[in-house]
Amino acid sequence: MAGETDLNKLLASLSPRLNPGEFVFCCVSDAALLASAKALGSFQESEGTTLILPRAEAERLGLTYDYVAAWITLEVHSALAAVGLTAAFATALGRANISCNVIAGYHHDHLFVAHGDAEKAMSVLRQLAVEGC
Repeated sequence: MAGETDLNKLLASLSPRLNPGEFVFCCVSDAALLASAKALGSFQESEGTTLILPRAEAERLGLTYDYVAAWITLEVHSALAAVGLTAAFATALGRANISCNVIAGYHHDHLFVAHGDAEKAMSVLRQLAVEGC
């Protein structure tokens, strides 16, 4: 099934879900750490590989981090080619003074917000689904 591209339908169907736990972003260059880490995701950069990990996993590996995040999944199946969805939720969260780091998966967008802002972000996203752009 192809993902949705219509912005109004995407916003009406956001269905944000707050995943349990605390998550962190770490940068590593050690291949052994990469192989042993139980990461949610990774991205190769020139400075090293960014890992997104549960906080407990980063601490188990002795990795440093400076941002503890909550993980929100937008349950709507958004197409990778959809236009405007990221701008809409980033604008809404920005107006509420909530930082947001976004990972686009094949089926869903995943938002990492400051852990202390999780409930406020959920409220903003639910309101965005009701009001649209």
